[in-house]
Amino acid sequence: MLLRHPHNTEDCRAVSEILQRVGDKWTVLVVGKLGGGAMRFNELRTAVGGISQKMLTTTLRGLERDGFVTRKVFPTIPPRVDYELTELGHELLVPVGALGEWARKNTERVKAARAKFDDAHA
Repeated sequence: MLLRHPHNTEDCRAVSEILQRVGDKWTVLVVGKLGGGAMRFNELRTAVGGISQKMLTTTLRGLERDGFVTRKVFPTIPPRVDYELTELGHELLVPVGALGEWARKNTERVKAARAKFDDAHA
């Protein structure tokens, strides 16, 4: 069988992996908030709203591992920890911001399409 759109499996895997990280709701919100500058953990948790301490920790660790966020510990009592976007994280703000803007502009259209679909298939 001849593929109409040949693809590289490695490329697909790489894209899928990155999209899993950046497509996560908490990642989008955290990256958006950090776009305004460095923030402390609790400050970020309050700014994001609705995120548990565990989920924020998990999200920040993933973002740090993937090179989007840096974590800086200050040797104070109690210790102060700041999170900040890296250059890669700032680059991510562009598509994430555009997608967020598109979602805000088209929410009603999507809701209307869902309602129409649900009515037709009820």
